[in-house]
Amino acid sequence: MARTSLDLDDLVEHWTLLKDEQGLVSGKRGATRLGFAVLLKFYTQYGRFPRGRFELPGEAVEFVARQVQVPAAELDAYEWSGRTVEYHRAQIRGHLGFRECSVADADKLTAWLAEHVACKERRPEQVRVELLARCRTECIEPPTPGRCDRIVGAALRVAEETLTARISARITVESIERIVALVAGADQEDDAEPGDAGAGEGEDGPPVLGKIKEAPGNVSLETMLTEIDKLLAVRAVGLPPDLFADVAPKVVAGWRARAAVESPSHLRTHPLALRVTLLAALLHEREREITDTLVELLISTVHRIGARAEKKVTEQLVNAFKKVSGKENILFRVRYVAFCRSCHRSMV
Repeated sequence: MARTSLDLDDLVEHWTLLKDEQGLVSGKRGATRLGFAVLLKFYTQYGRFPRGRFELPGEAVEFVARQVQVPAAELDAYEWSGRTVEYHRAQIRGHLGFRECSVADADKLTAWLAEHVACKERRPEQVRVELLARCRTECIEPPTPGRCDRIVGAALRVAEETLTARISARITVESIERIVALVAGADQEDDAEPGDAGAGEGEDGPPVLGKIKEAPGNVSLETMLTEIDKLLAVRAVGLPPDLFADVAPKVVAGWRARAAVESPSHLRTHPLALRVTLLAALLHEREREITDTLVELLISTVHRIGARAEKKVTEQLVNAFKKVSGKENILFRVRYVAFCRSCHRSMV
């Protein structure tokens, strides 16, 4: 926990011993009295015990010490391990209605995180924040940091397995076969049908998947035709249009990014449901991106055609003007006539 300086309002709000808390402290003396008091107020504020003296702000210790009438320096004599501190912790948990995190509690927390958090948020640090908040709501003392990491990791795995099973179940068998063929290795090349969308040319470069991943080139007819080929290859897989309708966009984006950077050999090591989901997310997102690219290419091409046509017409007019004999006299007469007409209008 980061150490921050506390002002008087913070001290009064979070470190003042209430009447019932003073009753718990009254039967203790010296360092034990002060140690118990700061443990109690720290737990009340954070829902856990401090890991040592270093987590206790000096201003808070001084403020509590004045209330229990024990010098703040006495806290150095308080032992942070042993039977006494364990007894103090049990007293504080009982007073506040908290309990230690049991195996059953950990299983329930994992299931809750998987269902309500990890299905929408894949960042472990954010899932951990929700875990600590849930512990506070359920009056459960947060597990150790290592155990928290294990709970978060289990919740992320369960959520991913649930989501990928749901997504893969929405895809037809034929489409799954086409998706799997995209990462088929060289050892499966002989079994591929001629013209199959997933036919490969080796371990590192299945042509269709590699082509789908490629960024568009410069504005040209060739680039537009290449992007059209990509779009047709993606649509040939036959994914349902509402495949990811109920999945958080950030989760789909995470799958897409993961499939884009993993090699075909790495993708083949995943369970089928996960492999299909990752590649389906990549195809789903790339279809939208390629469509947007085609629109931009078309607009740029139209603008370029317009600019070239305008330049060509201008050049033709200039060349025609250069061929006219006595063009200076003609221009003078045109300007003179225009001047006379303007003068006539002003007089009228």
